[in-house]
Amino acid sequence: MSNLDLAIATFGGGCFWCTEAVFNELRGVSKVTSGYCGGAVEEPTYAAVCAGTTGHAEVIQIEFDPTLCAYEDLLEVFFRTHDPTTLNRQGNDVGTQYRSVVFYHDEEQKTVTEAIIQRLNETTAFRAPIVTEVTAAVTFYAAEDYHQDYFKLNPNQPYCRAVVQPKVEKFRAVFSEKLRVD
Repeated sequence: MSNLDLAIATFGGGCFWCTEAVFNELRGVSKVTSGYCGGAVEEPTYAAVCAGTTGHAEVIQIEFDPTLCAYEDLLEVFFRTHDPTTLNRQGNDVGTQYRSVVFYHDEEQKTVTEAIIQRLNETTAFRAPIVTEVTAAVTFYAAEDYHQDYFKLNPNQPYCRAVVQPKVEKFRAVFSEKLRVD
């Protein structure tokens, strides 16, 4: 499949190490890049984003084959692998840089995202209303190289063992039928 046939999704669900590790294992996903989106500073750095002064969220940009993995499937994984009901927080990570956000790339993604959020809220899938921001995609900045494939390259790092690994294990158990097989 050529890159021309791939679609793009951009999600922020807290620490990008966690979300990248999960989506890297999803069938139909060809590439996941950790980065920053939604802020006012050009070429932000990890230190500046973590300080909460740039307005960016830690996000992942996903290149996927929509014939193998629908956008709705990506959203299902996204909403089930982080807490979309906490404003500007995921676990111990606190600040706008850790907000739950979907940066949509076209009106269809916006419509689908809003419909799924409405359905989840109506079915009380979560104990509190979803606060995920849904906003038009703006410039995406790839994070520094050492953030890419972080969990894969650093599985024994304490944060990875305590936070990322349990998320990946939960994902594998819940979405076993959607795991990539390569």
